[in-house]
Parts: sequence; C-alpha cells; structure tokens
Amino acid sequence: MQTQQTLVMFGVFVGISLVVTYWASGLSTTSRGFYAANRKISGLQNGWAIAGDYMSAASFLGITGLTAFYGFDGFFYGVGAFVGFLVVLLLVAEPLRNTGKYTMADIISFRLRGRSVRATAAVSTLVVSLFYMIAQMVGGGAVVHLLLPQLGDSTAIVVVAVLMMTYVLFGGMLATTWVQIIKAVLLMSAAVLLGLLVLIHYHFSIPSLLQSATAVTKGGATVNLLKPGLLFVGSLGAWNLVSFALAQALGTAGLPHILIRFFTVSSAGAARRSVAWAMVLIGAFYVLVSLMGLGAAAIVGDDLIGTRLYTGQAITYIAHHADQAPQLNAMLTQFGYIVPKIDSNLTTPLLAAQLGGSLLAAFVAAVAFATILAVVAGLTIAASSAFAHDIWFNLVRRGAGDETENLWVARGTAIVVGVLSIVLSISLRGYNVAFLVGLIFAVAASANVPVILLSLGWRRFSGGGAIAGMLGGLTASIVLIAISPVGMGDRAIFPLTNPGILSIPIGFLCAMIGSLMLPDREAQAMYDQLQVRATTGLGAEV
Repeated sequence: MQTQQTLVMFGVFVGISLVVTYWASGLSTTSRGFYAANRKISGLQNGWAIAGDYMSAASFLGITGLTAFYGFDGFFYGVGAFVGFLVVLLLVAEPLRNTGKYTMADIISFRLRGRSVRATAAVSTLVVSLFYMIAQMVGGGAVVHLLLPQLGDSTAIVVVAVLMMTYVLFGGMLATTWVQIIKAVLLMSAAVLLGLLVLIHYHFSIPSLLQSATAVTKGGATVNLLKPGLLFVGSLGAWNLVSFALAQALGTAGLPHILIRFFTVSSAGAARRSVAWAMVLIGAFYVLVSLMGLGAAAIVGDDLIGTRLYTGQAITYIAHHADQAPQLNAMLTQFGYIVPKIDSNLTTPLLAAQLGGSLLAAFVAAVAFATILAVVAGLTIAASSAFAHDIWFNLVRRGAGDETENLWVARGTAIVVGVLSIVLSISLRGYNVAFLVGLIFAVAASANVPVILLSLGWRRFSGGGAIAGMLGGLTASIVLIAISPVGMGDRAIFPLTNPGILSIPIGFLCAMIGSLMLPDREAQAMYDQLQVRATTGLGAEV
C-alpha cells in the first residue's frame, strides 16, 4: 500500500511539472526566453522561486537530520546559510540585475574585458553547479529508494536526472521557475504540517519539546541537543565552526543558480523584493526545520533513524528490534553490505511515518523528490547557460552564432551535465547532503564572491586579478577539501572539515595581488560606468 501511495504522489507531481514544461516550451524559443524567462517574472514570484531553489534537499533532509543528531550545531547549518542572503540583498542583487544579462560572467565582463576572464568565470560556474547538483541527487536517490526499495539508489538518481533534463531541455528558465514555485509551496506545506504534528505531540508546549531535547538517548547515553559542541567537537571545534560560518555567510552570494534568478525580473527593485520575500519564506522554513529535527530526535530516536541497512536491492528497518541492530550490522558488514552513516538523510520521512503513517511518509517523500527536481533543474540552467552563452556564443563564436545554434548548444550542455552528475552522484551516495552542500558553499565563497565584490567595489581591480582570484580560490578550496578529513580521513594534512577560513582569504588575496601585478587601465576607466549602471540601472537589459 505504501509503495502505491508513493507512486501515485510521485506521479501527480511529475505530471503537473510536465504540463508546466509543455506550456513553457512554447515561450522558450529564444535565448532570452530560455535563459531568463523573458524577464517577466515578478518580484513575488521570483522570491518564491529563489526560496524553492534554496530550500533544497540539503535543508529538508540533511539539516533536519543534522539537527536530530547534533541539535544546535546541526541547526546552525541552516542559520549560517540564511545569513548569506543579507550579503545578497545589500551587496549583490541590485548591481547584478543592472549590469548582467544571463550569467555571473556578464557582470564581471562588463568592466573586465578579455576572453580569459569570461572563460574562467564560466568554468567556476560549471564546477560549483555540478557539485551542488551532486548533493541534491544523492538526497534524491536516498528518498526514492526509501519508499520504493525495488529501485536501487543508482536507478533513483538516474530517474531524477532524466526528469531534470526534460524540464530544462524543453521548458528552459520559465518551466524551471514555475516548478520551483510549486515545489516551494509543497515544501512549506509539508514543513508546516510536520511542525504542527510535532507541536500536537507535545500539546503545543514548546518548553516540553525543548525539555525532551535535553535528554535524548544516543548510543545508550543521555545527550542534551540544545548544548553546542556535538558536531563541532574537539580542540578544532571552534575553528571548524568559524570556517563553516564564514563559508555559509559568503557562499550564497556566489551560487550561480541563485544569481541567475535576478536576470528573470524586469528591474533592480523587483530583484530586491525577490530577496526580501525569499528571506521571509526561508526564515520561516528553518524555524520549522528546528521543530522537525528536535522532534524527530525525541519522538523517533536517532538510534532508530540510524539503523537503515541495505541488503542488495532491499531495505530493512529495525524499528521494533533495535536491540538486535549491533548484531545485524556486524553480520551485514561481514558479508560486504553497506551500512550507511547514521546521519543519512532519513530523518524527515521517518518522522512523517511516525506521526502520520504511510500516507504522510509518502507525501513527504514526494515533496522531497519535487524539491530535488526543482533545484537540479535550476543548477542545470546555470551550467548550460555558462557554457552556451559565455564559452560558445561569446568566446568560440565571438557573438556570431544565431539563436537556434545557441539554444542547441545550451540543451546539449544540459545533457552532458546531467550525465556527469549521474556518474558522480552514484559514487558519493550515502553522504549527508547538508554536509556536502556546506563544502560547496566554501568553494563558491572562495572562487566567485571575491571577484564579484571586488569587481563592484575596487577601482584597481583588473582582469588578471579576476583570473587569479577565481583560479586561486577554486584551487585552494578543492585542494584543501581533498587533503582534509573529508578526503583523507585520519591521514588528513589539513585538519579542518571546511576550508572556508583559509580558502576565502586566499581567493581575495590572489585577486588583489593579481590586480596589483597586472594592472588594467581600461578596467579602471570602466569602473565609473559600472557604478552608474549598477546604481541607477541606466542601460540595463529590460
């Protein structure tokens, strides 16, 4: 029965989204329509779409799970990212809309002429988009496999990728926008419902919920989830916390799939309103996530959440025989089966099953599935526009390609990105998606944010500085992740799990040193023109 309910709800959402795609396909026959939805999205609509883009599987699944297992420290993942929208609102949204056209590279290339600058910005966009997409698809595989165990994780990931490519290939940004809006409405509805059920369980007494969260059983011991230090532990805990918070606060302003949303509105004022609406929605959502995470820890119990065992194509849940979990884990490990980590993105659907039975669990799984489809569609648009608009149209064809050619390249890029994401997602399945996204924020904050901010605010910034900043920040963040405990475990050379505290300053430093060593008088002369357009909107795309 549960499988049938899940299939029906999956089918309903996929059917609605495909109808939207069919409608949007007739309005996405030009570059402007494909990349920017003809700039006809209102501030309110774009705010919901940004929220839909941002409230991803990392939030609905990963952060809820981290909160259930690590309490305050897990919830900090969501709060840190939310703060990043203040940077977007105050420093990025309006000038980006006024100076750009379709991609992040447009704003940098406005004053920094040169093929190498645009190519480097496009490569950075592709890298960040691809790895963010992997995190979402890992979550998609976990959720689909949870309630449809006859599908393996790999098959579930392929299903997500195929649907995502369908939205982008035929509907472009307009279809992606409305899929994101629908998904945001569904996600907020699910979060409100689960939060309400948690409060009902505690007779609407938040003090009672918080009290229960101070005495949660973890591995036979009693743990206070409201006490900081469960996730950021040890002598390096404070440094890990600062590094992570810095990456989250700045990383939002460097995420390509968030930045391109400002090109879909008609004015800078609408861009500002978009961010304001998004902050209201996202802020409310993270309050509900805290209720869901703490409620799951107390009601379901993290020991039970963590006993998800794979046995070939089947899933076994030890919901009523938790005392047998250690023996079964040992047996399965002995025979080569994979026992995922305890924070493996299952908290939300298991909480739904506990509070509302199989029907609510199926609904929550369908919403999570919708969440992932919407986010990966936005990421695919960002990646395909970076290659088609920045690399192919502006660099290879030098602006000479026609609309048909441009659209074919964009759609072909979407297919290539989808295939790559499938391969990489299958290899990384089992990781907590909020943790993966935290690393991606560090990469975006190190490679993209220094160049965007210095391009807007420093007269002496040059093309050489932009290339040095993007390559330096991108390389530093990826190398530090590779030699950290994330990549090397106990043999780690870099001791922190998030590289932001070091890689972000490296990005800024490389950009400034590169600008001083390779000055660009033309870029300095363009600074005043950039300030006029960024502030007033004169000459901006309409």
